[in-house]
Amino acid sequence: MSTSSTMQIDRRLNSLEKHLKEENPILLRVVQSFRELDWVAYRMGILDREESFATRVPWWPLISILGTFSAGKSTFINHFLGMPLQRTGNQAVDDKFTVICFSNEEKVHTLPGLALDADPRFPFYQISREIEQVVSGEGRRIDAYLQLKTCPTEKLRGRIVIDSPGFDADAQRTSTLRITDHIINLSDLVLVFFDARHPEPGAMRDTLDHLVAKTINRHDSNKFLFVLNQVDCTVREDNLEEVVAAWQRALAQSGLTAGRFYQIYNSESASPIADATLRARYEGKRDEDMDEIVQRVNRVEVERAYRIIGVLDHTAKLIEQETVPRLREMLRTWRKNVLITDTILIAILGVLGAYHLTAQGSAARGWLDAILLMNWSTGGWGLQQLGVVAAALVALGVLGSVHMLVRKSVARLVLSNALSDIQKPDIRDFIARAFQKNVRPWRSMLSLTPTGWGGKSERMIQNVLKEADGYVQSLNDQFTNPSGRAGEQNPKAHTEKA
Repeated sequence: MSTSSTMQIDRRLNSLEKHLKEENPILLRVVQSFRELDWVAYRMGILDREESFATRVPWWPLISILGTFSAGKSTFINHFLGMPLQRTGNQAVDDKFTVICFSNEEKVHTLPGLALDADPRFPFYQISREIEQVVSGEGRRIDAYLQLKTCPTEKLRGRIVIDSPGFDADAQRTSTLRITDHIINLSDLVLVFFDARHPEPGAMRDTLDHLVAKTINRHDSNKFLFVLNQVDCTVREDNLEEVVAAWQRALAQSGLTAGRFYQIYNSESASPIADATLRARYEGKRDEDMDEIVQRVNRVEVERAYRIIGVLDHTAKLIEQETVPRLREMLRTWRKNVLITDTILIAILGVLGAYHLTAQGSAARGWLDAILLMNWSTGGWGLQQLGVVAAALVALGVLGSVHMLVRKSVARLVLSNALSDIQKPDIRDFIARAFQKNVRPWRSMLSLTPTGWGGKSERMIQNVLKEADGYVQSLNDQFTNPSGRAGEQNPKAHTEKA
């Protein structure tokens, strides 16, 4: 860890605090709580000093649009923005992730991926490093994966929208999947689009597995909206219910058995519906679902604040309630297996040594006598005594080396077994980092308390959890009045409101 890296993370947090000081004083205090959480994580080895939990979460509302090729993602974005920003078409028209943000300039600007990778204000800051870790050499090609577009519409003020390329464009491309996962983790709202014109959802199995199966068990699974777009294609056969049912079955097979499945289409690109009754039914359903989607989009500013506090609370609990207990159990297993292995190896070495002495006959017995009956009467060291001492030191060195090899090998096995049983990515990351710090060669095996965890760390975690509850109450006071009495709104609400 370099001093420059530490200074860099401090500058990022200071810049964030400066912005939040005017925008949202409640979230300004949340940054300080993240600093406290970082301190505990640094001590435990969960975080490097050049990292912060605060930089793992976007502080601006983020809406991502994911889905299959030609599912109408770009058309939906253009309709929402009220301007033809994104290219549309039945074929793949863009193979990059497009980050769309507000600009006061009327002219739309398209900037390369470097503009995102090098700017800490955006959720893709230094994403090239992650891509490089997945596919060597690809980190230098960040412009092939990302681009930034500016847009003057007020609907984008204070928000960021991400338009993705067709998900099944290159399903085996690990770097593309890494960016997709990165987007999902950071987003406040994720709209997952499917194309009603392709009623065979079985052909989208890889897409369903990644965009559905991997999301339903997340603690923030309610941020996913699944949208069946271009349902006007079912007008001719009047089989909308059958198509929707087919997709619902496909989602259920991927594990999604609850939640809304929105049905929409764009009237500007749809074929006219001659039957007035049929048209009214389709338009009524479309307008109802579109209204709900737009309402969720408009709530992201409020949900953003709750989401950030939720990340703070969730991370603190992961450390205290899951990471620390798992580390204790892993250390107990590691120490037990190391001692057992050491005992077995020492016994084997002892047997082999005894066999060697016995096999060598009188010469070996004379050497053994020299060990047991050293003659110090001469007042000096003889060659024999020196040889014995040297042999003993060599033996100790060999045993020490064997012990360290056993520690390392058993630690690797214990960690591998533990990670295979952990489903939550956050816990896997925490455990992998912290356990390595706990089994370093110079750390004693006697303590089962994880490195960096103690009374002060525990008190700080409890304080962070208490602060998180207080932040939620402060947010609630901005929007609620449980007593129902006029004038009893929290007086801080007006001064702290974003």
